[in-house]
Amino acid sequence: MYSLPNILTISRIVVIPVIFMMVYIQASVWQLLAAVLFIVASITDYLDGYLARARNETSAFGRLLDPIADKLLVTSALVVILAVPGMVVCKLSYIPVIVILCREILVSGLREFLMEVKVGMPVTRLAKWKTGFQMTALSMMLLKGFWLWGGIGEILLWIAGVLTFITGYQYFQKSLDYVKKIEKESKAEKKNKVVAENKKTAEVKVSAKKKAATAKKTAPKKSAKKAKK
Repeated sequence: MYSLPNILTISRIVVIPVIFMMVYIQASVWQLLAAVLFIVASITDYLDGYLARARNETSAFGRLLDPIADKLLVTSALVVILAVPGMVVCKLSYIPVIVILCREILVSGLREFLMEVKVGMPVTRLAKWKTGFQMTALSMMLLKGFWLWGGIGEILLWIAGVLTFITGYQYFQKSLDYVKKIEKESKAEKKNKVVAENKKTAEVKVSAKKKAATAKKTAPKKSAKKAKK
């Protein structure tokens, strides 16, 4: 549980309060510190997975915590960008922020549902590109005021927003296909159950008719024997 990859994952959660303090402490030094911490935390997102595979230290705890840490880190950075004045120049840039937030909630819900039915949701290559653009965009926007990267970060945020929408739709479509498959199998199972019950009922009726017919055939013979006596 306390392996190096898991410690790196936990560190991403630990730095979130420091980044979020930018909302209250609007000072250049604090902004630089928050941006640097976010960049380092973003790098650990790659390192923890790489080290876990390289050192054969993959664990259920790491698989559980890694996506949670990523979502918490990204969400906190997005909240800071929305809350701190001057972070977003064009008001239209709120659109990709909302798209990213909605996608994170959507995917979390889908993962929870698929986990209940023991189905995994593998990360696609496009989703990895999305994460790269997203982290780079947020890092540049948090560094706004130190370099001219803030404007570039806003452009990259739009690219990340588009990729986020596409990957979110892909995940939703895959989950919807699986739900349809489950419902189809459930309907087929119910239909087979009804057919089996009808077949059993029909067999019981046929058996009852045979018994009744046999009883009618044997009844005259018995009465004839009694008459002879």
